[in-house]
Amino acid sequence: MDADGTRPGFAVRLFDGASDGYDRQAAILSYGQYGRWRKRLVEAAREAGVDADSQVLDVATGTAGIARALVAKTGCSVVGVDQSPGMLGTARKNLERSPADAGGRVVLTLGTAGRLPFADDSVDAVTFSYLFRYVQDPAATLADLVRVVKPGGFVGFIEFHVPPGPLWKALWKAHTRVVLPTAGRLHSRGWHEVGRFLGPNIERFYSEWSVERLTEAFGSAGLVDVDHRLMSLGGGLVMWGRKAEEAVSVESTARAEARQAEDKPVVLARGASA
Repeated sequence: MDADGTRPGFAVRLFDGASDGYDRQAAILSYGQYGRWRKRLVEAAREAGVDADSQVLDVATGTAGIARALVAKTGCSVVGVDQSPGMLGTARKNLERSPADAGGRVVLTLGTAGRLPFADDSVDAVTFSYLFRYVQDPAATLADLVRVVKPGGFVGFIEFHVPPGPLWKALWKAHTRVVLPTAGRLHSRGWHEVGRFLGPNIERFYSEWSVERLTEAFGSAGLVDVDHRLMSLGGGLVMWGRKAEEAVSVESTARAEARQAEDKPVVLARGASA
């Protein structure tokens, strides 16, 4: 199976096919580790000042797992953006069953990272998960994410990672090449495709985008106080930073100006729907 996840429409087809039962399968196939990574990201956001008065943009929100955790732990309001209608459908069902959506604090909307219809400096924080492996230019996508955050605001993400040690890497390869495809086949055709794709795609991404390069990209996009944690024996990555009080990246500014020349930005007020 082609390990390139950046082909037009690929991510939508992949995740639409796996949206049914996504949370249950993801928890089983990650041995419950995804919840730990999500918790660490939310902790970092809270430590950075995200609270009940904050508006957070959660990009690639999927089934709204991070959005719900943010509301539950900080009381903030969240706009969740995803390009998969199937995943957003599952997210809406989750919100209907979850008390974390009390007061309508999570709003979901269809959209694509890198072309966000939000004004500059319009949200207090941006979170995202499993995003960079599905975009053609991670640096340009990051620049657009940072653009919408207010100076001093939080930006953070979670992503799979390849364990650095030879033993754990060998076990990881066995898991991603054998366990994931086999277990996925037992659930559905869509999950079989996810299982076949993930391992090669994760390795492909990190062959070009090491943690060091991602850290440098954060700095080039105008983020400071950048930090990260490798979790679950190196199988997961959580990275975060804070938008500088003044612009530090000429490149990201130029990208934002070019985007604004084509798109009219809008602001989603708290409690509004899209």
